[in-house]
Amino acid sequence: MHTRAALLAEIGDRIARHARPDMTTSIDGVLLSKVATDGSTPDYTLTEPLLVVMAQGGKRLLLGDRTYEYRAGHCLLVAATVPVTGHYVDTSAASPSLGFGLALRPAEIAALMLRAPGERRRRTEHPESAITTGDADVDLLDAVARMLRLLDRPDDAAVLAPLIEREILWRVLTGPLGPTLRQIGSADGNLAHVSRTISWLRNNYAQPVRIDDLASMAGMSSSAYHRHFRGVTAMTPLQFQKCIRLQHARSLLLARPGDVAGIGHTVGYDSPSQFNREYRRLFGVPPGRDAERLRDQPSRAVALV
Repeated sequence: MHTRAALLAEIGDRIARHARPDMTTSIDGVLLSKVATDGSTPDYTLTEPLLVVMAQGGKRLLLGDRTYEYRAGHCLLVAATVPVTGHYVDTSAASPSLGFGLALRPAEIAALMLRAPGERRRRTEHPESAITTGDADVDLLDAVARMLRLLDRPDDAAVLAPLIEREILWRVLTGPLGPTLRQIGSADGNLAHVSRTISWLRNNYAQPVRIDDLASMAGMSSSAYHRHFRGVTAMTPLQFQKCIRLQHARSLLLARPGDVAGIGHTVGYDSPSQFNREYRRLFGVPPGRDAERLRDQPSRAVALV
């Protein structure tokens, strides 16, 4: 058995060699991130369900009023689509942040849950946060290292990658982060019900919304829905919708920098002054000035989260 330090060194080396600007690899669902930045400029990201194992560097994430930090040897588990703000730490051009990501598929997790011991199969009734962090133990790191070795052995990857993916999920499922991972595989769990409304908000962010309608979509009372939604996302449904609107507006500004009022209307704002005010509150500068700043910035590597 390799030591934890040796496994982290190997994982970091393989990520550095194989990472692409778009994070994709030849193995479906496996993502690699190599980012060299001083951390002064935050990332604004709409996450997807994902497991991240950090081999080098680190990142601080803000979700609503919650802060999460993960560094080399830590793992991050994202259980739902949520808007986050990220700042890299312990990262530079000479020592970039190196991260391994595995896209989380509910069907794979649900199948493994049937094999888990009864105590570990139990579904929590309390609202779990969409994000949690913890230490990556030797067994998990060993499985990640073996997955990365397959990038140099494509003939083996077709057969072995799905098996190692299941092993990685099993290590997480039966470890301290298991309760959060189980939520993804539970079709009738509170996270699944909340995620249904998250998906609706993501696809219909420009439309007016009523909390009672979202609660009905989730199959909950309005008070229970509000409690569970906030437990998962650290914000209210309307705050969540606002974050998604503003993140979409920011992406549109790159293509249409001179059409601030039009972009505000596109993402659901009838009042240009309200759009400017809320955009500045989230991103620190008005949309017109932010468009200039984004245009002048050199392109940055895509980050896992």
